[in-house]
Amino acid sequence: MTIALPNLPPLIFDAPWLLLLAIALPFMVWWLRRQRRERRTQRLARYASLTALARLVVSQDAEASRRTIRLMFVAGLIGLALSGPRWGLARGPMSSRGIDMAIAIDASLSMLAPDERPSRLERVKQEVRRLRAMSPADRVALIAFAGRSYILTPLTGDDGALELFLDNLDPGVVGQAGSSLSRAIRQGSELLLASDGSADRALVLLSDGESFDSAEDIESAASEAGSKGISVVTVGFGTREGTTIPVREGTNVQQKRDENGQIVVTRYSPDLLEQAAKSANGTFIPAEASDKASRIRGALRSLRTARRAVDTREDHVPRFLWFLVPALGLLAWDSWRLVRRGGGSVRRPEIANANTVAALAMMVVLPGMLGSCGQTPDPAALFAEGNVPAALRAYREMVARGDTTMVTAYNLGTTLIATDSLPEASERLEMVRRAADGEVRFRARFNAGLAALIMGRTPGNPEGDRRLGDARAAYRALLTDRSDYPDGKWNYELALRQTPPQGGGGGGGGGGNNDQNEQPQPQGEGGLDQKQAEALLNSAAREERDVQGRKQRQSRTPPGGKDW
Repeated sequence: MTIALPNLPPLIFDAPWLLLLAIALPFMVWWLRRQRRERRTQRLARYASLTALARLVVSQDAEASRRTIRLMFVAGLIGLALSGPRWGLARGPMSSRGIDMAIAIDASLSMLAPDERPSRLERVKQEVRRLRAMSPADRVALIAFAGRSYILTPLTGDDGALELFLDNLDPGVVGQAGSSLSRAIRQGSELLLASDGSADRALVLLSDGESFDSAEDIESAASEAGSKGISVVTVGFGTREGTTIPVREGTNVQQKRDENGQIVVTRYSPDLLEQAAKSANGTFIPAEASDKASRIRGALRSLRTARRAVDTREDHVPRFLWFLVPALGLLAWDSWRLVRRGGGSVRRPEIANANTVAALAMMVVLPGMLGSCGQTPDPAALFAEGNVPAALRAYREMVARGDTTMVTAYNLGTTLIATDSLPEASERLEMVRRAADGEVRFRARFNAGLAALIMGRTPGNPEGDRRLGDARAAYRALLTDRSDYPDGKWNYELALRQTPPQGGGGGGGGGGNNDQNEQPQPQGEGGLDQKQAEALLNSAAREERDVQGRKQRQSRTPPGGKDW
């Protein structure tokens, strides 16, 4: 189901006040042409009466009126061009200098604490995005750590990949609970030392400072990183007063409790972060500091950089040529008509000059206009017409050109369902579900569940049970938000069945075709009512609690019992 969005790009103007020229200039042209006509009439009246002139002089009122309209239109276009209209986006390479930087982000449960709004982890993400915007030529690697550390991306300049992993980062990404600063420092150091390049290396560690490993371990790891030429910057988040940790269990949000059943209060602990920076001869930025991204950038400003090609993205591309080129074209055509009316011979030098200037201007600006104003087919229209392969190609081209919006990613995943590319569709839609919000997130969750449901109900699929589990999880969450959604109820009921039925069925979020010939049933025709949906959700919740309990019993408890 593609989302129906207005096919109008956002429009802004560099100088909105100059839009008045689009009205004032045509009016001025009309007034000047009227004054010229009146003066001509007055001059001719010196030689004869108006009645005699009507018989002696051929009237040119009709042609003069048409020329006035043309010139007024030209003036309006020029007024629009002068106001600096912008819309759309463009990408292009540029040369800049940057360093190699590993960013280690604390993804433990304590980072969900809301003492920094909306949470510590979200504030970290905001600062990382700002830091990235300040240094587009840097090669950046992302590391997530809690009880263990994991490399999310190698050193890369791909903003799309960095943004994808940053959006999806939460405590669920890191398997072992707790918090270990020393492991994150060692992981980041190994990653940086394994990279090739002439630029200096930096490790930026962002955390609330709570850690279960010893101060000696952290100091040793930081000292080793500093001795190998890695600049270490530690950044604190949180407040010393601290707060509780909200933990979602099913549909409920509860406060995190320790092994004794006491509510946990997490506090910002700067001592270990400060000591790590000191051991590496680096920089410590406390949680109380403002504009952390600029401070990080300032601490790394003295490092040796390397020249790199950067693929830049420009939003709201200047489009004044869309208005200026037609205006120049009309001026050139108007000049040509005046010369032609003169019998083919250029009797007025000013007319020839105007024609030449307009033609030269067209030759200069037309190539730039053609390069910046290319139109691409509307993939949503192609999908609606049933031309799914062409729609898929168009969406892939949009992504390849740098379109990283969630709507485009959702539409691509939905189109992949229609072409039976279910594993890729499931992966892309799951990414959208994690990163988007609102209606896009709801529809992505539905279609991700649909892709998993189709794969799970395919006979002979060795991953059928796992895919059905993914579908059940997707529709459980969807019905939690909208328990009265009939297609969601029907697909959830199908996902709860262990074997596919011989006929009938349901499904399809409107995103693609279903090879199982299963159409969504409206409420009252095979769907579940409110009570049935609640019963299924309660059953699914018990199943989920059992699974999570088994996982927690099998997981390792960090030293000291601290799992946040």
